[in-house]
Amino acid sequence: MAVAAKPQRKAERVQRGGAHDTPLPQLRPGDHLSLAEFQRRYACAPDTWIAELIEGVVYMPSPVTDLHSAPHSDLIMWASVYAHHTAGVIALDTQSVRLGGDNEVQPDMLLRRTGGGTSKRTEDGYIEGPPELVCEVSYTSATYDLHVKKALYAKAGVQEYLVWRVEDEAIDWWTLHEGEYVPIPELGEGIVESRVFPGLRLNVNAMLAGDGKTVLATLTAGIALRDAGQTSSPATG
Repeated sequence: MAVAAKPQRKAERVQRGGAHDTPLPQLRPGDHLSLAEFQRRYACAPDTWIAELIEGVVYMPSPVTDLHSAPHSDLIMWASVYAHHTAGVIALDTQSVRLGGDNEVQPDMLLRRTGGGTSKRTEDGYIEGPPELVCEVSYTSATYDLHVKKALYAKAGVQEYLVWRVEDEAIDWWTLHEGEYVPIPELGEGIVESRVFPGLRLNVNAMLAGDGKTVLATLTAGIALRDAGQTSSPATG
């Protein structure tokens, strides 16, 4: 049970021998790079930059406004409460994740099992392999999150994917079934529960309305039912 922020990925920067060394080219959206070259250039980029490598192509999101950061904060609050009440689960914020091949992403939020799960933590603080749940907030990045990243997460085996479409005032939550994402059915009244993390319930209507009190009440009720053995997350049929 823990909550953590992204690792200080640029703490160990590339050391250059002197003034005559050739500087590394800056990362640019659309660059085609190997994972090793991407990591080398990213380590030397300004700390404020966020970049991702998907199938060998560099993607760099637009600057973040409160239209993104406020929903992001709400998702972190929701996931963090669940992690604090669930042994062996950690919530991570903007964590670098290596998904195999030339793929390194930084999802807005993720939940993963710290033991016996589908991902692992490296010695330098990165995550390798697919986390059980990945969440993205889509404001300027809806096409990217709903197509390029969705396809990558399915291919990599991320078991659940949640996207908050800010402009559409909608939240989509899918579970992986036979290699494809299918929507998780509502329990009723806009409430959805994870198939991977029992008791992880989201009151979608309350979240969209900014009603954090109801969001937390729904979540804690789900956790209580789980702890009492009265909740289940059936597999997709």
